[in-house]
Amino acid sequence: MGIEAQLPVILTVVTTAAIDSINPCAIGVLVLMISVVLAAKRSTARLLALGATYIGAIFVIYLLAGLGLVYFIQEIPLAVTEYLSITVAGALIVAGIIEIKDYFWYGKWVSLMIPPVFSKKLHNYASHTTFVGVAFLGAFVSAVELPCTGAPYLAIITILSQYFDATAFALLVLYNLIFVAPLIIILLLVAGGKEVTKIGDWKQKNRPAMRLATGILMVILSWLLILIANGTVNFG
Repeated sequence: MGIEAQLPVILTVVTTAAIDSINPCAIGVLVLMISVVLAAKRSTARLLALGATYIGAIFVIYLLAGLGLVYFIQEIPLAVTEYLSITVAGALIVAGIIEIKDYFWYGKWVSLMIPPVFSKKLHNYASHTTFVGVAFLGAFVSAVELPCTGAPYLAIITILSQYFDATAFALLVLYNLIFVAPLIIILLLVAGGKEVTKIGDWKQKNRPAMRLATGILMVILSWLLILIANGTVNFG
């Protein structure tokens, strides 16, 4: 048996990836890096090359992390997988409520965000606009944001790991392509003449809405995982 690329599965993957892709951290660091490159009066070609390196590093690290989690989940005994889905669903509900809270009271009490110590490091690393430095920056962004904001990705991985085959792998790749799509769009917009400050302002203005959309998505995904755990839904 395997994951069948039916419309509900594809829609679940695409919708989750699209909402997860509006990632304030990855977008914010990209905008910061672009600002540094522009301030140094680098060419558009170098800007595109550095931006592609940053985005490529995020894509590769996220994909490898996803494959690693799939392998880990598949190694868990079958009798335990039902409880794993319920556990992930419970964590998603909590994370979703926190994200929805941030729409109304951003930053108060508990929030799912990168710790300040890592945030400061990201800002420091963004000024190292060599190809090696930018690749490390993308990898570092992925590593520190995955535990904080990777709940939707974990839900999709849990679903796809039921019967991981070539189709499931293709869906995992699709998820990650959609995840980095906004970064590609922002890079192309700036290369085409869009002011980077306007993109930064847009991110700040819409950050609460991003949190709300992510929170609602997490609650929906938790419900889906519970249905999978009790056998009501089966994508295999």
